[in-house]
Amino acid sequence: MKLADLAGLPLTYAERGSTADHLPARYHHVRADKRIGQGRARFEQAADAVMRYGMLRGAGLRVDAGTEVAEVGADVLGRLGPFLAPCRVVYVIDEENRRGFAYGSLPGHAVIGEEMFAVRYDPADGAVYSEVAAFSRPATWWSRLGSPALRVAQRIVTHRYLTAV
Repeated sequence: MKLADLAGLPLTYAERGSTADHLPARYHHVRADKRIGQGRARFEQAADAVMRYGMLRGAGLRVDAGTEVAEVGADVLGRLGPFLAPCRVVYVIDEENRRGFAYGSLPGHAVIGEEMFAVRYDPADGAVYSEVAAFSRPATWWSRLGSPALRVAQRIVTHRYLTAV
């Protein structure tokens, strides 16, 4: 599979954008954050990295993306070892104290769902946090069979996302 193969493919789920609010029922949920530093300069550096797919790359994924900086509609093909993760950016967060994006699964992904990657700045104390939210469920027979192992892998990768920027 190549990045060009993703053009025109539909998302594999209906709950588009749900990582921004309430995670939908019938999925496995992840919501995590980690303090990664202090100050506005640290926030800006981390935000730039997130928007350039830095959480993914820092977690060990090879990333081929249709845009250098995440934007709505950009296709992203992640690879972690032999596993492919075809996705499309479904929304972007561009607020004064929070930046990031979410992408959703396309056909060919082992799971159905969405992941959000962001950083936030707390002006009250200057702390900077990385954030991940996700909902997913198996999309293939082998991901259903290996679901317990996939959950462990998801916890490991989520930790890597949080510390990557």
